[in-house]
Amino acid sequence: MGDARPLICALRDPNSVEALSSGEWTELVSIARAESLIGSLAHRLQDVRLPNAVRSVLQDAIGAHDLVRKQALWEAECAQRALVDYSGKIVLMKGTAYVAANLSAGVGRSIGDLDIMVQREDLPVVEPALLDAGWEWVKPDPYDDQYYREHMHELPPLIHRERDRMIDVHHTILPLTARPSPDANAILESAVRLDNGLYLMKPTDMVLHSIAHLFADGDLAGGLRNLWDINLLLRDFAETDDGFWQALAARAAFHGLGRELGRALRLAARLYGTPVPDGPSEPGHFSDCFYVRRLLARDGFGRETRKLTRFAFYVRSHWLRMPPIMLARHLWTKWRKGGMPAN
Repeated sequence: MGDARPLICALRDPNSVEALSSGEWTELVSIARAESLIGSLAHRLQDVRLPNAVRSVLQDAIGAHDLVRKQALWEAECAQRALVDYSGKIVLMKGTAYVAANLSAGVGRSIGDLDIMVQREDLPVVEPALLDAGWEWVKPDPYDDQYYREHMHELPPLIHRERDRMIDVHHTILPLTARPSPDANAILESAVRLDNGLYLMKPTDMVLHSIAHLFADGDLAGGLRNLWDINLLLRDFAETDDGFWQALAARAAFHGLGRELGRALRLAARLYGTPVPDGPSEPGHFSDCFYVRRLLARDGFGRETRKLTRFAFYVRSHWLRMPPIMLARHLWTKWRKGGMPAN
């Protein structure tokens, strides 16, 4: 059955692909597409000798992701226009932030929704402004709406009725019921202003948001792409700031994300060869092998594998988000309604 290691190898050492057979190329491209890393792979292999058919596929991916980049920046501008009367900070997050900051993580990066962060107390101002500008609710179900507003780190998702583009409005970086409780006010206060008036998280917070999203919230779906982001962010920031590693460790402790940082450093170094400093915040743990097993759960056709492992991380993701009694009530409610949990 194999796993996603061919993609790891190609991203880590682009020259290694020159020895691939046609069948191995098919597997690599299939896995990269499934993991939303085809654009990143294409950019990574631009200077490598490739079969003509493969180069054509990868050039198409580069073109497609150049368009994605422009769309992401346009959506950010549309949101800014919709919130022109809002006096608070509008902080870009995830892929749009990487692109806006011209970071390596934004090169070829797959970008879906627009993610922004605002002050929680300002949601009564931000929400109607977006609705007036053409966004509407994706989840009209009353239970889902209540769940998001009372327990999640964001409003229910919105989609624009004309452009069919989604926006997620965050007020912090982890669900309110999650074990770690990062300081949202500190993130907003230290955000860095761009020339266009939008904001980015400062480097340490940007890295920790990506780490929190991967290791303290979800079920590791899309984890190879997120870990690739973390790898590139770490490389970019460490290269330009001699004090970055020390500042990152201190900020992780401040936000209660020291354990997640340690896990991220170990796995980034293990899979992508990220040059992390000696003595990460936590020694290697035997459970890392389960994370690697989950992250690599793809076969040569790009299909998900290891159902039991994926299910275990799915359960873990909900366990992290809420206490046992609340989790049981939430899952029971969603089961009765015939759907999967809202988030």
